[in-house]
Amino acid sequence: MASSRRGKSSGGGDGILARVTSTVSESQIVNYGKQVASDATFVTKKLMKSTGKAAWIAGTTFLILVVPLIIEMDREQVLTELEMQQASLLGAPPAPPK
Repeated sequence: MASSRRGKSSGGGDGILARVTSTVSESQIVNYGKQVASDATFVTKKLMKSTGKAAWIAGTTFLILVVPLIIEMDREQVLTELEMQQASLLGAPPAPPK
């Protein structure tokens, strides 16, 4: 008799739990939330992809245009310092910096 009571009460509990779960999972709010999450994921992936492309373009542009300019400016600075050093050794008055 005790075993039959346990069987009925646990079976009824599973039925209620299953009904509540299916009601909640089939509700419009849950479906709308899933759709919003899906849309947000899609937009995030697209944004990350375009951001990666922009970062690649900016990085390669920097390497091609800015790095050689920095190297050339450094060479010019070293050359100017060398000329000033040679002029001071030869006794000529130092030229004002440009």
